[in-house]
Amino acid sequence: MSNLLFLIPAALALGIIGLVAFLWTLKSGQYEDMDGAANRILLDEDDEKPKKD
Repeated sequence: MSNLLFLIPAALALGIIGLVAFLWTLKSGQYEDMDGAANRILLDEDDEKPKKD
């Protein structure tokens, strides 16, 4: 029974921390461009440009 006195507040604290982290990511715009990251892998952008002869 004494374990529950420790585990219940610990579980609630972890849940609140997770909720705050999720709300922070929403506020900072992490989920604004969901398709951009998926399409960015298809782009062929090299840093070095080919030399013209």
